[in-house]
Amino acid sequence: MLGRDTMSDSGAVLPWLVIRQDDNGNRYRVGRYTTQEEAQRAADKLDGHGHKQLYWVERIGQSARPQ
Repeated sequence: MLGRDTMSDSGAVLPWLVIRQDDNGNRYRVGRYTTQEEAQRAADKLDGHGHKQLYWVERIGQSARPQ
């Protein structure tokens, strides 16, 4: 169901997304997290692998791509 902030049947609220954009501009959700800090750590870890993909953090309901 769109617009919900839950990821599983446990009812955990996971409003922070890690988004990946590939070389062709395609965007994918790669993870959902409870806090912005947790999501940012995951994005930083993924970004540090030397790939050309771009990773960033968004809150559900916001779509602000980094400049």
